[in-house]
Amino acid sequence: MNWDSEYVQRLVQMALEEDIGAGDATVLATIPSRATGKARILAREDLVCAGLPMAERVFRALDPEMRIALRVHDGDLVSKGTVLLHLEGKARAILTGERTALNFLGRLCGIATIVHRFVEQIQGTRARIRDTRKTTPGLRLLEKYGVKMGGGINHRIGLYDAILLKENHIALAGGVKQALDQAHSYSALHAKPVALTAYEEAVPSRAADTVLPIQIEVRNERELREALSAGAESVLLDNMTPAEAKQCVELSVCRHWRRLSFLGNADALCPGGKPQPACRLYRGQVS
Repeated sequence: MNWDSEYVQRLVQMALEEDIGAGDATVLATIPSRATGKARILAREDLVCAGLPMAERVFRALDPEMRIALRVHDGDLVSKGTVLLHLEGKARAILTGERTALNFLGRLCGIATIVHRFVEQIQGTRARIRDTRKTTPGLRLLEKYGVKMGGGINHRIGLYDAILLKENHIALAGGVKQALDQAHSYSALHAKPVALTAYEEAVPSRAADTVLPIQIEVRNERELREALSAGAESVLLDNMTPAEAKQCVELSVCRHWRRLSFLGNADALCPGGKPQPACRLYRGQVS
C-alpha cells in the first residue's frame, strides 16, 4: 500500500475535517496550546493488525513533529493488551486525532481479523479466501488492504480491471455463450492498464498482468456446462450449497478445467458472525 499516495492523504484530510469542523471545542477550551503529552494504543482483544500507518498519518497531519513508535507491524497477530504504538507530542493533536485514528484502525483490524479466521479454516487445502466489491464507498483500497493483511486475496479492485459476467449481463447479451463471446472480443482489443491504483502500485504481480481477465457467474450445473463449452477461463459459483458446489467441482475436474472460484452470500458464509462452520463445508469441495 502506498501510504504517501494522494488517495491516503485525501482520506485522512476528509476524516479529520468531518470530525473537527471549525475546531475541537473541548480541546480548545481545556488544553493549553503548548501542552505536550504521551499516549499509547492497545489491542482490546486478540486481533490481526492492519492500518497502523494510517493511524500514524492521522496524528502527523495534526502534529508533524509527533514522535510515533510502532511496536508491531500490519499483518501481525497480537494478543489482547499488546501495545500497538506509542505517541509523544502536542496534547491537543493526540486528543483531537484519537477517534479518527481508532476508527481507521478498528475498521481495518476488524476486517483483517475476520479474514484470518476464514483463512485458518481452509489451511491444508487449495482453497483461497477472496474479497468482493461490497466495500464501504471511498474506503475500498483500505478495506481490500485489510483483507490482504488477514491472509486473503484481492479479487478485482473495480469495474475496470476485470470482466465479470453476472446474471443481468448474460440475460441482456442473449445467453452464456453470447456473453462470453462478446467479452473475449472486447478483452482482445482492450488490455488492462499497467498501473491502476495506489494499491496496485505495491502489488507487482497485478501491475504486470496486462490481460483483462474474464470470469462468469453461474447458478447451476447447466450454466456451468454452457460456460465450459463456450471457453470460460474462470467461473464463480453463485450461492450454491456445498453439495451443489461439489458436483460442479467434480464436473470441472472431469473436463480438465483449470480454475474454479466460489461466490457465496454473506448469510451462508457468516451465520451469526461466525464463519467457521460454513467455511468447513465449502473447503472440502476444493481440497
